[in-house]
Amino acid sequence: MSSPEKLPKFHELELDHRILKAVSKLGWEQPTLIQGTAIPLLLEGKDVVVRARTGSGKTATYALPLIQKILNSKLTATEQCVSAVVLAPTKELCRQSRAVIEQLAEYCHKVVRVADISGTTSNTVTERHALAERPDIVVATPAKLLNHAKADGVVDLKKVETLVVDEADLIFAFGYEMDFKALLKHLPSIYQSVLVSATLSDDVVRMKGLCLHNPVTLKLEEPDVVSQDQLTHQRILAEENDKPVILYALLKLQLIRGKTIIFVNTIDRSYKIRLFLEQFGIRACVLNPQLPASIRINMISQFNKGTYDIIIASDQHYLERPDNGSQDKRKSTRGDFESSASRGIDFQSVNNVINFDFPLDVTSYIHRAGRTARGNNKGSVLSLVSIKESGVNDAVEKKLRITFSAKKGDTIIKNYQFKMDELESFRYRAYDAWRAASRAAVQETRLREIKTEVLNSVKLKGYFEDHQRDLNALRHDKPLRILKTPSHLSDMPEYMVPKVLKRVVVSKASGPADESSDAKRPRQTAAKAAFDRKTNDPLMVEFGNRRPAPRQKKKKPL
Repeated sequence: MSSPEKLPKFHELELDHRILKAVSKLGWEQPTLIQGTAIPLLLEGKDVVVRARTGSGKTATYALPLIQKILNSKLTATEQCVSAVVLAPTKELCRQSRAVIEQLAEYCHKVVRVADISGTTSNTVTERHALAERPDIVVATPAKLLNHAKADGVVDLKKVETLVVDEADLIFAFGYEMDFKALLKHLPSIYQSVLVSATLSDDVVRMKGLCLHNPVTLKLEEPDVVSQDQLTHQRILAEENDKPVILYALLKLQLIRGKTIIFVNTIDRSYKIRLFLEQFGIRACVLNPQLPASIRINMISQFNKGTYDIIIASDQHYLERPDNGSQDKRKSTRGDFESSASRGIDFQSVNNVINFDFPLDVTSYIHRAGRTARGNNKGSVLSLVSIKESGVNDAVEKKLRITFSAKKGDTIIKNYQFKMDELESFRYRAYDAWRAASRAAVQETRLREIKTEVLNSVKLKGYFEDHQRDLNALRHDKPLRILKTPSHLSDMPEYMVPKVLKRVVVSKASGPADESSDAKRPRQTAAKAAFDRKTNDPLMVEFGNRRPAPRQKKKKPL
């Protein structure tokens, strides 16, 4: 289906005034292409497959008509029941879906209630209490909802009118195929289905045959990445030894400003960069897929709030190929899949994406780039490309040229103007700090995080109460070596700043602060200053009272 010539306004979509009020509060002026096309079809009750790129507003596409449908049904409803189910592959995506739905239902929250039982609270009793209240919308992973559906009297799904599958291309890839098929048996025979996906993979086609009836497939004619006016693509050709130097200089000289995601290809690499940056006083956090979901959610929340301006994320290559491997292998990687940071995770207002490690395929690059320039915001992608990574870089550029219909001679990925010979003063510091962030230091840092999580784990609290010896052994274990950071590394002497940037960097570092402090300081006469110097001179003061010591008289010569 091609994109329509003219999209309707939000007030033309026959939405309740309470929904429109919430939309206005969020600052949404115009529906996106996918929203303006899909929402009228969903309000008509049709089954729809929505295929659109990351950041195009897919969640609101199904959330708006879903809330409207529930408001309509409440006019004639005789009892409270679960009317809609929203399935997502990870706890983070469930949380994000619930958050968007709650924002859009802010002015009708007493009528439309939402419950997220994906397991972010790690408390089954709490989830059962939430289901016992029969919320209108239940958000969950397939396995979690199936477990509650199997339990007698916990949740009744026989009156569900709408099934939404968010990030449908990842549901089967995460090993949820059997859970999904079993869950469908608990639903009524007739219901509206919505599949939302960034790609139309074979898994989506199979899922489409399981739960959709005569669906409308929306594959809109829009690029996988936003336009060049909104998102700039840049690169620096650099070998592995030069990458830490460049990253240090970019951040310390404030050539990269705003909220930034640094992408690497392994988890250990994430911690190495964090330890590297911390030595220079640059705060950053690591999104570790092996930590509990509550920790990851809190980490993303802190980043979105601005507590951290830099977050380091790993992007495992095999996670981007859901069709490879057996079903058993997929299940074994579900935990790692939970936080593949380039897919679906809602990072807000990201200004920059830095590919410290270049992605291993074109799809991964596109998903990484999708973390910035979301909505109407602008962003940039800066990639550090080594000779080994040049092949994938060429493939990415070819894909972008086709996407933007570039003419011969047009530059798609611009070369970032960077003179390595001006960074010699940074090189020694960067090399020393990079070596200090050794494999042993990385392992100890990760072990320290795990140890902290074990001690704070709610699930293990009962175990430690019965096994006090294990708790004492863990608490009094040999303290881990902490990476020592020389204090001078956080400072940047003026001689290190390149001549071109010296005026800008020096004025930012000291200009305004010095001027303001001088302006507030009262003026002194020369005599007063001389008196103060003499009074405060420790060699001229008697300790006990702050008076000048008496001067010795000069002896007359005999």
